[in-house]
Amino acid sequence: MPLVVVGSVALDTVHTPTETRENVLGGSASYFAYAASYFTPVRLVSAVGDDWPAEFTELFRSRNIDTAGLRVVPGAKTFRWTGKYLPNMNDRQTLDVQLNVFNQFDPVLPEEFTRCQFLFLANGPPAIQLRVLEQCPGARLTVADTMDLYINHARDDLAALLKRIDGLVLNDSEAKLLTGDENLVRAGHAVREMGPRFVVIKKGEHGAMFFSKHETYVLPAYPTPNVVDPTGAGDSFGGGMMGYLAEQGDFEPKTLKEAMAYGTLAASFTVEDFSLDRLKQIEREDLDRRMQEYRRMLSF
Repeated sequence: MPLVVVGSVALDTVHTPTETRENVLGGSASYFAYAASYFTPVRLVSAVGDDWPAEFTELFRSRNIDTAGLRVVPGAKTFRWTGKYLPNMNDRQTLDVQLNVFNQFDPVLPEEFTRCQFLFLANGPPAIQLRVLEQCPGARLTVADTMDLYINHARDDLAALLKRIDGLVLNDSEAKLLTGDENLVRAGHAVREMGPRFVVIKKGEHGAMFFSKHETYVLPAYPTPNVVDPTGAGDSFGGGMMGYLAEQGDFEPKTLKEAMAYGTLAASFTVEDFSLDRLKQIEREDLDRRMQEYRRMLSF
């Protein structure tokens, strides 16, 4: 069934130790939506400026991503991010951020989108995430992402959000920052006790951890040797996970574990090229084949 994602689309400039790409498609909602589209129809909500290339909108539509919620703001500029990866390809430096149109982003969802059953609130101010949540009162599964900026400067809004969502996705450093605990197992459970029914902690090249009241487990990353550009891997993880859940129509424990595995594999493809270039080369069958390999890796 359809999945709604609300978040940023952007124009990125990415520097790696071997190459630079300018003005490529980026943004958390872009990676999420594209990865989710392998599993289910996606409805995208975001805002861009006059400088937004029309071919990127067509790319979304070619993947059955509904862009009725993608607003082009006349006279505005699209959100832009410039970053540089260090030689280990894990650490990066943000060189420039221009929020532009996203600085005033306060989405009003198309009426059809408000009837969604599955909703993902991509990285953004928790006050905005709360307002989106209020527009979708019938959603069966609501999951959000967050980051250190909002943990540090919007803690009250974030606390209110955590009490109203089913799941939270964040990375290991954010979990430690939010809880003040360096132990990820304790931190994961502490975040869950703040409100969500489940918490997923992303650990980059070391996989992801899952926490619910009755289950805790770890899934490793898929061991790809071809790490070209890690940008968007975490967002692709979220897209693969939520896309599979929406496709299956439930979020039982077994389905959640399979969904995390598909998220891991979506991320593994994303890092193999810049922007969405590697994802554009694959189909669902490629994810399924990699899933068979991944299952064999994890059985003993």
